[in-house]
Amino acid sequence: MRRKPSDLGSNGARRRLWIVPLVVLIFCYLGYMTVSWLPHHTVSFRSISALNAEEDEECCRGVDGMELWGAAVKWGTDHKFNTSEDCCLACKKMCERSDGPCLCDSWVFCGDRESCGEKFGECWLKKQKDILFPDVKQSDEKVMWTSGLIFGKGEGIIGLETEYGTIHIKLLPDCAPNSMAYIVELLGSRHCAGCQFHRAEGRGSSWDPRGNHIKDTPLGPPYALIQGTLEAEGVPFKNIPTEACPPIRRGSVAWVGSGPEFFISLANHDEWHKSYTVFGSILPEDIEIAERITQLPTRSELWGNINVSVLENPVKLKLKRSTESKGNLNLSTN
Repeated sequence: MRRKPSDLGSNGARRRLWIVPLVVLIFCYLGYMTVSWLPHHTVSFRSISALNAEEDEECCRGVDGMELWGAAVKWGTDHKFNTSEDCCLACKKMCERSDGPCLCDSWVFCGDRESCGEKFGECWLKKQKDILFPDVKQSDEKVMWTSGLIFGKGEGIIGLETEYGTIHIKLLPDCAPNSMAYIVELLGSRHCAGCQFHRAEGRGSSWDPRGNHIKDTPLGPPYALIQGTLEAEGVPFKNIPTEACPPIRRGSVAWVGSGPEFFISLANHDEWHKSYTVFGSILPEDIEIAERITQLPTRSELWGNINVSVLENPVKLKLKRSTESKGNLNLSTN
């Protein structure tokens, strides 16, 4: 069963129920103040700065049981590593240019010693004709290869077209490859009936314009986000597995549970530690469009034990891929 939309923002509410007795027990049995838990402000015994340093590590994920074809830029027979992460990083090193597409945009690794045999450790670095629709040779549980994608500048960008403007999202295939595969499936359907924003909550007085939390203010509600659904009629939906869960930042795009509910965050939410799969980030210049949606008329509803602001009139979405031309993003219906 899918996770209900009310789960978004409820993590902190749940913490309130057990943090208080936990603190009481600590005081009773230890007799001194070694640890102080502040609901919402901290998520573990480590500092937020230490937590961010840990979670800001580079994503390098692929899809097990998938073999990509494409023009080889490095042959795996002469290019071997111990892990798929090392293979991915090797591809990323060929994608450090700041002025255009990557020299390597896909990688294929053989990491099962028993299945791979003499091919164990082979790391093939490749270049796709269309990075959003790569050349997949095989994809099932019997395939011994793991494959992944890397997006360069101006690549892997989709547009959520609304009547208030188009929100461009840079997808993160190296952090959430299964999520990206679902989005690409939606792009191929050419229809997104049912895709919409239906919840909108501004930053209120809890976050500054850059999305930083203002000290000694509550962390919601409102939760500084817009929430919607990405599920097209006629496209079978399967729960998306939990993937990379880095800290939620202003502009992060993430699933609620296993989808198809998703949200765009308008603030930095360190308190939502490892709670949501982040599959993209909106371009900075489009954050104003998301902010504009939070200013539309809403009504208050109670989802579970959370007060939320629901749009009186949901905002319809059209999902399209984007291309880059002379530095500007142009929508394409392809």
